[in-house]
Amino acid sequence: MVEAFGGPGVVLAGGLAQRMGGGDKPLHEIGGHTILARVIVRLEPQCESVVLSANGDPLRFAAFGLPVIADGVKQHPGPLAGILAGLDWAAAHRPNAQWVLSAPGDCPFLPRDLVARLRQAVSTQGAELAVAASQGRSHPVIGLWKVALRDALREALVVEGLRKVRGWTGRYRVATVAWPAHPVDPFFNVNTVEDLAEAERLAALEGLA
Repeated sequence: MVEAFGGPGVVLAGGLAQRMGGGDKPLHEIGGHTILARVIVRLEPQCESVVLSANGDPLRFAAFGLPVIADGVKQHPGPLAGILAGLDWAAAHRPNAQWVLSAPGDCPFLPRDLVARLRQAVSTQGAELAVAASQGRSHPVIGLWKVALRDALREALVVEGLRKVRGWTGRYRVATVAWPAHPVDPFFNVNTVEDLAEAERLAALEGLA
């Protein structure tokens, strides 16, 4: 088990499954478990606590027994708003936390050493942010964020109208940490019906269920 890093993890759980017939993507099932349940199981041992970032009726996530936080920025401007909500929650409820982990709710195979490797990269590289990567590309919504940057992020969202995650991370020293993509890319995300079928196949592999 990876030692908890003393900060919360925020799961960006509000994505709509428009290419899968609607509803919340994280609530679709793989191998008898929701994608969100798989995400939570992988993150809870790594984080001091886990919260869900989602707008709308929070009761649809009641079965998970976790705090559900809505965007504090009007018009719900994408994942950066969810990350900011996580930073604000940490500042209010975990005042000693310096970092927040973010991860999307549609990645059922997140690595169990996600936090440990991101933390190590931040430390060794003197970085201000850390993001995960695989197959030669980064995944900017999967990373560590400094709670101290929350007001700067709020200004970027509200005043500048910034929407792209890379537009934000590009302003800071970022440590990028790559994971192998075999036998499965740990950052495989479920966007389509075909992805859901592939996730079922991957979940059946030994050690990934």
